[in-house]
Amino acid sequence: MQQLSLCFDKVKKDCLKFIVSQETKVDKFKNKERMIKSFLIPLCFWISKKADKKRPYFVGLAGGQGTGKTTISSLIKIILTKYFKLKVFKISIDDFYKTRKERLSLSKRVHPMLLIRGVPGTHDINMMLSFFRNAKNKKFKRLKIPTFNKAIDDRFNKKKWYNLKEKPDVIIFEGWCVGAKSEKSTTLKKTINSMERTKDQKQIWRKFVNQQLKLKYKNLYSQLNCLIYLKAKNFNLLQKWRLKQERKLWLKSKRNKNLKIMSKRDVINFMQTYQRITQNMFKNMPKYASIIFNLNTNHQIKSAVYKR
Repeated sequence: MQQLSLCFDKVKKDCLKFIVSQETKVDKFKNKERMIKSFLIPLCFWISKKADKKRPYFVGLAGGQGTGKTTISSLIKIILTKYFKLKVFKISIDDFYKTRKERLSLSKRVHPMLLIRGVPGTHDINMMLSFFRNAKNKKFKRLKIPTFNKAIDDRFNKKKWYNLKEKPDVIIFEGWCVGAKSEKSTTLKKTINSMERTKDQKQIWRKFVNQQLKLKYKNLYSQLNCLIYLKAKNFNLLQKWRLKQERKLWLKSKRNKNLKIMSKRDVINFMQTYQRITQNMFKNMPKYASIIFNLNTNHQIKSAVYKR
């Protein structure tokens, strides 16, 4: 307990400063100190014991849209860096989306719905595998890693890419479908929403996405050392949180008229592409994730389950 308190005293200022930077006048974080002290600091002690300075320790962080992955991974980074003196690099699977041009080509070759970023198959898997491989290399060399601009639905210019100069002790790899597994072909047949019923009647899109999970993404995720899952109660709640996210994006960037900010209908349609995998993760992730953070309806961590 004394160690936890010492850690909290050291990281409190930086953590709270970051949280405030994520708030808007309407959307304020509640029980900030409890989240840091009761859940994130114990998690960081757990990670620090496992981190091996000879090679990066890969932490997968998964959760449906709007669960707070970016906020939580940023706070984990602050704690591990400030108190444990570990070199931490944080990246989202979203940064590895294929370019809009590449997705347009994919949509013409395979299925029109693959123009929409998000599902497995719309990321540059070879780039991710190369990043994992190079990060583990004993003779580490500086790495340039892409960053994705959701507001324009394309990659940032290379000048704005991450410049990783030294080998990290911990790499936090976060994303909505991180750790997701493929489903059986029998369950693929049943449509789960209006989008699948109208736009994927022949199951081409579903089968393609599932095949990506089965092979390439399985290979990628097998390299993670642990997997943390932020578990929301249901899909409707995720839609509500995702709408809140879009509102924040709009507030931050409303002066720029070129940005592709989504309307409420756009968000709901967009999230239908995520629904199948997200619902499978609700059901299956608690069976194989290393740690489950259960979230309540107010967007807060209410309990943590550590697996052996």
